[in-house]
This record gives sequence, structure tokens and C-alpha cells, in this order.
Amino acid sequence: MKIRFFFKVLVLFLVVFFSSNKVFCQKVYKVKYQYQADVKVFSVKYDYQADLKVYNVNYDYQAKKDGLWFFTKYDYQADLKVFFTDYDYQADLKIYFVDYDYQAGWNNKSKMHLLR
Repeated sequence: MKIRFFFKVLVLFLVVFFSSNKVFCQKVYKVKYQYQADVKVFSVKYDYQADLKVYNVNYDYQAKKDGLWFFTKYDYQADLKVFFTDYDYQADLKIYFVDYDYQAGWNNKSKMHLLR
């Protein structure tokens, strides 16, 4: 009985661990057309206007937490396809590009489901 419980807990832990690993993958591809995108984003002028503050990293392995984005060269390499809108009301998510990686993160956590 205890062994069965142990295996259930182990399997649950592994599922949570591997699914949470996907949460932090922030490889992004910028598409040309709105219908190709998973999420429509708008880049705002000030950080307080943003739902998410984004830092653009140089290598894909650096994208370890929310807000650290690596822009891929090809769409098949990306976890997320984004389209940059011309107006804020067209966007699902408002972002602000920050200067340092430690500044990246959520201002509005109610929008987190868009990147999952």
C-alpha cells in the first residue's frame, strides 16, 4: 500500500516538474500576419502601462523565467508566435522592453494564461 502511494506521489511530482519547465520557455517568433499569432502584443512607452515587462536575451538557454524572451529565426523553433499590433486596443498583451534582465516580469498576473 505504501509503495503504491509512493509511486503515485512520484508520478505527480514528475508531471508537475516537467509541465512547469515548459512554463518558463520563452522562445518567441514574430509573425507577419495577425492570424498566424498565438498572442497579439503591443509595445507600450512606459513600464507601468505594461502587463509584462520583457527583456530580450541573446541565447535561448537564457530564457529561464517569464519576461525573458529569445526571438527565434524560424517559427518552428518557437514556443510562442506573436504579432505586434499598431494600437493597444488590438492587443491581448501589452509589453514593455526593459534594459536589464532582473527588471523582467509580470505587472498584471491575470494575463499569465496567455503565455502558458
